[in-house]
Amino acid sequence: MSEAVETKQKESIGEFIQHTREEMTRVSFPTKEEVQKTTIIVIINVIFFAIFLFVVDQAWSYLLEGLTWIVSKIVGA
Repeated sequence: MSEAVETKQKESIGEFIQHTREEMTRVSFPTKEEVQKTTIIVIINVIFFAIFLFVVDQAWSYLLEGLTWIVSKIVGA
């Protein structure tokens, strides 16, 4: 990182590709099993939060309808 900051000159496309290939040798990619496990975790979390937010939304709707009914009875409308 410090090398890139210290050099202010532009590099050629060939140098850029060479540096990119060098960096790609340092990258570690997840295995098929890791991808499957994390995908399952994400799907379970999405389903959980969808259900949770649905329940919270229904509760708020019920609460607000109840408050609206109470206020309308108090006001007499």
